[in-house]
Amino acid sequence: MNPFECSGSPRPAEDSRCRWLRFSSWLECVCVVTFDLELGQAIELVYPQDVKLTEKEGRGHMVCYFPGCLGDTQFSFRLRQSVGRRTSRFTEDVYNRDAPVTLQREVSHFFGYVYFRQVKDVSVKRGYFQKSLVLVSRLPYTHLFHSLLQIIAPEFFEKLEPCLEAVCNEIDQWPSPIPGLTLNLPVMGVVLQVRSALLFFSPTLLPTIHELDLFRCFQSVLIHLQMLWELMLLGEPVVVMAPSPNVSSETVLALVSSISPLKFCCDFRPYFTIHDSEFREYTTRTQAPASVILGVTNPFFIKTFQTWPHIIRLGETKMAGDLPKQVKVKKLSKLKTLDTKPGIYTAYKTFLHKDKILIKRLLKGIQRKRPSEVQSAILRRHLLELTQSFIIPLERYMASQMPLQRSVTPWKTPPQIRPFSQDEFMSTLDHTGPQLTSVLKGDWMGLYRKFFRSPNFDGWYRHRHKEMTQKLESLHLEVICNADLLGWTKDKSEVEIVDLILKLREKLIKARRQQLQVKDGVLDKLEAFITSIISSLPEDLQTVLGTH
Repeated sequence: MNPFECSGSPRPAEDSRCRWLRFSSWLECVCVVTFDLELGQAIELVYPQDVKLTEKEGRGHMVCYFPGCLGDTQFSFRLRQSVGRRTSRFTEDVYNRDAPVTLQREVSHFFGYVYFRQVKDVSVKRGYFQKSLVLVSRLPYTHLFHSLLQIIAPEFFEKLEPCLEAVCNEIDQWPSPIPGLTLNLPVMGVVLQVRSALLFFSPTLLPTIHELDLFRCFQSVLIHLQMLWELMLLGEPVVVMAPSPNVSSETVLALVSSISPLKFCCDFRPYFTIHDSEFREYTTRTQAPASVILGVTNPFFIKTFQTWPHIIRLGETKMAGDLPKQVKVKKLSKLKTLDTKPGIYTAYKTFLHKDKILIKRLLKGIQRKRPSEVQSAILRRHLLELTQSFIIPLERYMASQMPLQRSVTPWKTPPQIRPFSQDEFMSTLDHTGPQLTSVLKGDWMGLYRKFFRSPNFDGWYRHRHKEMTQKLESLHLEVICNADLLGWTKDKSEVEIVDLILKLREKLIKARRQQLQVKDGVLDKLEAFITSIISSLPEDLQTVLGTH
């Protein structure tokens, strides 16, 4: 069932008064996971209290995210929604329509943002206080939710449930997230001022609602950024082996974000454990590894993932003089023991050459003590421009497949979008390819050919095709509304008129369900026309159509 009882099919009287409506535009729930001497790890509390987690979502996932490190630790995980659970009421909301694809609400997955505390406590039988506070959301707002946890978790561990209830009530007063707007979000006497990027964001020095410290995440692999970007672009199976859940989750999320504004359409698990309910699915050796990025900390995984093509083994960041020591690319055959040294274990050969100027600039920045936020902004801008150089030729070609506006007429079904031809696209690259906007040299055509076989191309194409189809539908509605519909009906039979009414109603319902962006007044004008035509028909037909 849906975690919010009232969000499935609310009765009319409840619709506008649905409890936790604003809260649920940000979070699904807040969970407290504790260690029980008899049960082991267990979910102690879920708030709001009417939230229902399935066995798989609860025991099978959240209680696994209980690392054994001392002190306070923050990290993230991502879990698959249980089969049969109805999707959130926000699946096709205005937010997802306006948000860039990389920041849209997840439909079939949840994110978990965790603040774990383990400290010595002689009053507890086991000798340690151990709890995790977990924010569960469909939104990929890493920066916001970890900042929120830093505010509420220390207070919660002192005052427990009353504190949690007060915080949830405050969140229930927040305005809904709106792409492009700066929002003031009050909680526990602090006002979080956040902004969410709109469409293609421009990197600045100010952290947005979702951004990570990219430079900190990548500082030991800076010289291999080009390889990592290509692996993400192509949806290659990658395992990140890190020394802690924090490093694991941040590295995976940084890798996923490296191809923004292109959406990463493969699965990714920022922190993956042997207790995960998908463990067997992703560690089977009977088939090729799935297109997924897994972040792990358990050395046991080195043996488990020996057959995977790309493994990033990270250690604690070490300095070589005043620069972070860079890991080396190594052969997969070297990955054998639990004490395997840090490195990128792969046989992958990049299609494009490294950007040596960027690497030199970042390394100089370290020597000059340039702030990490500035380094991250440089890095983010480079990755954004690189991805856009790759995507713009695809966008330009896709736009050329759109039928001309003048071919959309009121009396015919909208024309079809022309199919994507890989060969035709490749023939355009000499004049409109990425070499026009990127200084990087290499085999761009080979990269495109491999990209066409990846889940990321499939996801991008489906999304663009859907957008273009909806644009054609919007244009068709506008053309219909500008036509002389009443004049058309004068010499038509009742059967033809009824057929028109039913088709127009179907288009109207579809437009509202999909929240098509049409000119103001178009849908109202269409509805008024339908009502007017029905009123001109015989009473028996009016009755039938009035209840249809």
